[in-house]
Amino acid sequence: MSDCGCGAEQAEKLERTTLAYLLSINGVMFVVEAALGFYAQSTGLIADSLDMLADATVYGISLYVVGKGISQQAKAASVSGVLQIILGLGVLFEVVRRSLYGSEPQSMLIMAVGLLALIANVACLMLISKHRDGGVHMRASWIFSTNDVIANVGVICSGALVWLLGSRYPDLVIGAIISAVVVRGGIKILKDAKATKSQEIVT
Repeated sequence: MSDCGCGAEQAEKLERTTLAYLLSINGVMFVVEAALGFYAQSTGLIADSLDMLADATVYGISLYVVGKGISQQAKAASVSGVLQIILGLGVLFEVVRRSLYGSEPQSMLIMAVGLLALIANVACLMLISKHRDGGVHMRASWIFSTNDVIANVGVICSGALVWLLGSRYPDLVIGAIISAVVVRGGIKILKDAKATKSQEIVT
């Protein structure tokens, strides 16, 4: 249950509203970051945009299971975790591809878009904070939001390092780190979902 001090019906309504906002913010930011990431030739921005896509999909799934049983919520979290891992590995593939074929990341654009994404994700983190001790689907959403903020800071730092060093490698390194963070988050969610299912069976 969300930490709102209210009844079950009102808590579910708050969860739906929160997830709808999170879905909208992440959906818009995916489009913005993906388009500008390809234009800026930034692995970090492309990685972060795919992370936004994963989050938007997960928030949609979580929105669907609000008010449903623990089993359904655990299944939704499991799907979310698998999706995170797949997209994380996709990001890693993009890092390898660009390291082999080259890229010329635009540092100023990377920092500007990274800052915009950071603002969006801090807003998401504030929205989800009251629900971080709720059902497994909401705990998964909290993990996504915290990972996103970390990734955004990394993207901004990579843009600064690309500018200072005149090298594309900081962008590639940050892309790889974001990939690892996304995969790690997916594994953590799968473990949480499995534990929730086991607890339901015991009770």
